[in-house]
Amino acid sequence: MKKSVFLAAAFCIAGATFAQDVLTSKKGMPILPEAGDYSIGIDATPFLDYAGNMFNGNTNNTAPGFAYGVDRPFAVYGKYFIDANSAYRATFRLGFGSNSNKNMVQDFSSGAGADDMVEDKFAASAMNITLGLGKEWRRGSGRLQGIYGGEGIINLNSGKTTNEYGNDFDDVATGPGDSRVLETKNGLGFGLSVRGFVGVEYFIAPKMSLGAEYGYALGFNTQGYGESTVEVFDGTSSEEITAEDQGTKTTGFGLDTDASGFNIKFNFHF
Repeated sequence: MKKSVFLAAAFCIAGATFAQDVLTSKKGMPILPEAGDYSIGIDATPFLDYAGNMFNGNTNNTAPGFAYGVDRPFAVYGKYFIDANSAYRATFRLGFGSNSNKNMVQDFSSGAGADDMVEDKFAASAMNITLGLGKEWRRGSGRLQGIYGGEGIINLNSGKTTNEYGNDFDDVATGPGDSRVLETKNGLGFGLSVRGFVGVEYFIAPKMSLGAEYGYALGFNTQGYGESTVEVFDGTSSEEITAEDQGTKTTGFGLDTDASGFNIKFNFHF
């Protein structure tokens, strides 16, 4: 009986000791990520270049800045830790942009004077969306952690330009067959990749690590035909003509290691 009680107590003490074996800094701060932690990753290249140039005599060394990872251009990359050994990964970019400019030109309408002006307008817009979701697992109880897992990433992109002219084309066209562009649309671009990955992460400070990974991906991408609308003068009047299936349609497919996925990242956990 005494022997059984002793063994049970020994197992309890060992379990408590193991549970409390958390890697901490000299100030008692946990070094490795914990359940509920978030992480954001940035490209470490500017910082590593800066550190290297400090020792090679480069007099044009510029201060490093935060940058997106080269494998996820302009996309935010982060993690949410389910527990100390697994995390969800997310990639996010929701990009919409537009710009325009205006230009004053001479008014060529009937009855206009030499100093009369009208306004030409140009506008451009673009859309670029990247969304990714995956899961990673990790091994190792020290500062050096091995990581592996899988994720899927999709991308959508498109663009359009528009011209608005202050002069009627009938007033500025020089002869039959003259044309001017009113609108161009890029074909919708779509990309999809599913990848497995393996890599390492080393914690250089509490909740701060350098990481790198290789991936093996199945990828598909396509870019559709564009569309353009032009105004054409036939000698007496002008008309708008919309032409579909403009430009080049591209489709790509591949299954290979994604070498571009190997870039060193800073990961900040909080």
